[in-house]
Amino acid sequence: MASAKDSDPSLGYLTRKETEKITDPTELADYRLRKRKEYEDLIRRVRWNKSVWVKYAKWEESQKDFNRARSVWERALDVDYRDHTMWLKYADVEMKNKFINHARNVWDRAVTLLPRVDQLWYKYIHMEEMLGNVAGARQIFERWMSWEPDQQAWLSYIKFELRYNEIERARAIFERFVACQPKVSAWIRFAKFEMKNGEIGRARGCYERAVDKLADDEEAETLFVAFAEFEEKCKETERARCIYKFALDHIPKGRAEDLYRKFVGFEKQYGDREGIEDAIVGKRRFQYEDEVRKNPLNYDSWFDYIRLEESGGNKERIREVYERAIANVPPAEEKRYWQRYIYLWINYALYEELDAQDMERTRAVYRECRKLFPHQKFSFAKIWLMAAQFEIRQLNLDGARLILGNAIGQAPKDKIFKKYIEIELQLGNIDRCRKLYEKYLEWSPENCYAWSKFAELERSLSETERARAIFELAIAQPALDMPELLWKACCEKIVEKNTEGRKFWLNTWLLGPGRYIVAGLELFLCNMVKVAMGHPGAYIDFEISEGEFERTRQLYERLLDRTKHLKVWISYAKFEASALEEDEQALELPEDDAQESLREKQQQCLQRARRVFESGTNYYRTSAPELKEERAMLLEEWHNMESSFGELGDVDLVKTKLPKKLKKRRYIETEDGPAGFEEYIDYIFPGDVDNANLKILEAAYKWKKQKLASDED
Repeated sequence: MASAKDSDPSLGYLTRKETEKITDPTELADYRLRKRKEYEDLIRRVRWNKSVWVKYAKWEESQKDFNRARSVWERALDVDYRDHTMWLKYADVEMKNKFINHARNVWDRAVTLLPRVDQLWYKYIHMEEMLGNVAGARQIFERWMSWEPDQQAWLSYIKFELRYNEIERARAIFERFVACQPKVSAWIRFAKFEMKNGEIGRARGCYERAVDKLADDEEAETLFVAFAEFEEKCKETERARCIYKFALDHIPKGRAEDLYRKFVGFEKQYGDREGIEDAIVGKRRFQYEDEVRKNPLNYDSWFDYIRLEESGGNKERIREVYERAIANVPPAEEKRYWQRYIYLWINYALYEELDAQDMERTRAVYRECRKLFPHQKFSFAKIWLMAAQFEIRQLNLDGARLILGNAIGQAPKDKIFKKYIEIELQLGNIDRCRKLYEKYLEWSPENCYAWSKFAELERSLSETERARAIFELAIAQPALDMPELLWKACCEKIVEKNTEGRKFWLNTWLLGPGRYIVAGLELFLCNMVKVAMGHPGAYIDFEISEGEFERTRQLYERLLDRTKHLKVWISYAKFEASALEEDEQALELPEDDAQESLREKQQQCLQRARRVFESGTNYYRTSAPELKEERAMLLEEWHNMESSFGELGDVDLVKTKLPKKLKKRRYIETEDGPAGFEEYIDYIFPGDVDNANLKILEAAYKWKKQKLASDED
């Protein structure tokens, strides 16, 4: 022999020794006996070791003792027949030594015991095909197909038939294949097979059958794309376009990304401008559908989606999207959640009126919208007013009045009253306006705007007594939201960027009499802005315009009984300084006498204004000595007034009362204690300084007297 092997019991496997030469049959027999004994001993120790079995069988093969080799293989398979590699090596040995029937026997047993191992089938079929036994190979394929293997096995069978140009057999196998595994990829391969063989009708039939069965499959997108590309290759662009559109309508938007991309590319290649735009719109539609599907309460996405559909002009689509959008009602009955949602209804109604020109549908949208809102908790005046204005545009005045009347009954608001009154006033229905103002004031008796506008209406109708009575009723109310509207706007700009304006509001309307405390800080700030914009004091201005100066003085006195604020004193004084009563007799006097009469009247006005300033100064000096800044401002206004009267004015009268300004420092108090110093302006008035010095002198005299008495003792 060319080589010899020996066993090492400690290692458990064979080791190579030096080559020994065998010269006669006796030595060969002894060698074989020794080797077999070694292998058998080794198998007894490591029976599970497959490599030992393989080496033993191959050694027997090398000795050309094939029966013994087969015996070893069979014993190895008895140990573990599920190891397909043993079957492969066993069959390879038989084929290598051209024992074909033995090999067939091995393969047959192998595929019977292990039918799910594809490699055994492939090797078996390959052997038969190499031998030219096509019928045998086909029979093996049929046995394999009865086990319904995976897709690759079917495709191998089909390729086998195609190698021998058996088209009909291949077609029949494809039919069995798609019936066994009705998947998109199987149908596409079937159709491509027919296409390759020039059977356009059969290929189209395959795609159509696949669409009927797999239109709702998860991989339907791939099927439709392949179908459309097939029609495109056949120059059937209209068919391809229809397939794309059908697919886009039936496939869920989340799985149609590739389909949209293919469709856009198709339209760019074969479509016109309208088709391309429609494809792009479809892609954007898919994006918006995905957004509203993820969050149906994202109203901004609905607005974008609606604008997209409106750009297309398809009424049915637009209405469908509007209906889907308004169906997503906010889950909580809180107005902040409805503020974006309400505009879906508004846009819907405007679309029906302006674009669709469907007035009945517009009326129905407004009606359903009003039914939807919980008016007992909150409402939207905008909807009521828009519905009423729509009816007016349709010349349905009774319908508009009915809507506004329902609004006042279900959800009264300032805007609704104002607009309803404005409409009736434009129509000249004064009695209706009066009734509406009465309803307005019954609902909100503290609303100074309503009182002033009601009085203004009566005044415009020359109903002076009515207007005066309304003002009297208004100022007699126990609570008013903006009493300054009914009394007097004390200056052109009350709210300025300085401390005086802020102190005016804080001291008068927040810290004043209880009946004038504003219901909340937010309303208070809103009122500040309104007055800063120039709202007049309605009652006082009304009396001034009527020339009733005595009534005006009485109103100022009543106002001073309620609040002694700086602006009231200044306004009162300015009124007295400008309250020149008309004298018809003076017009008939000569010019010199008329000038003298005018001078006397101006002197009287100045005296009355001085009395007001003196009263205000005395009030701040005696009753509110801590309001030094207001007192200084009042004296400054007095000084300016004296200067404005020229020769009649006496500036020196005021100069002696003007204070000196001193810059001082004081602690800043916080919750944690003093936090440093701040500078402020202090005012020292002449009379107050004398009194302070007098008190110091009295204290010094008293101290000196006590000291002298103690020295005498």
